Amino acid sequence: MCSRRHGGGRVRSTTPAEDRYIVLSAKRNRRTTAQQVANQFLAALGKQIFRKTVPRCLRGGGLYARRPVVCVPLTRQHRTARLQWCREHHNWTEQDWACVLFSDESRSSLTSDCSRQLIWRESGTAYRPENIQEKDRYSICSIMV
Repeated sequence: MCSRRHGGGRVRSTTPAEDRYIVLSAKRNRRTTAQQVANQFLAALGKQIFRKTVPRCLRGGGLYARRPVVCVPLTRQHRTARLQWCREHHNWTEQDWACVLFSDESRSSLTSDCSRQLIWRESGTAYRPENIQEKDRYSICSIMV
């Protein structure tokens, strides 16, 4: 007769309630680092956790470290100009559009982007407003192709 004993393995450093607290604090400020979340945990609960414990808890809560989507902020004049252009061209035919040349531009930076910042977000939520970083200035050394 043999049976499996429960309770083997490493002892968890956080409880499920503490895991929920870590996920909630990361959702409140998505741009905090794992070390900052660990420091907040220490200040709030008086219990020290390792920096690498934070991403494990966040993965359990469905949050992953990803780069934010970068977009150019649109002013009210940009939006009204786009709307006006759409209203002027909404009834164009295929022959009208055949005379238009569409081109694609790509910007390549000559300097490295060492100030890359990650955010904590759920899968499939890249384009939600809280996960988008607005940036109206690009690096000085770049080439448009």
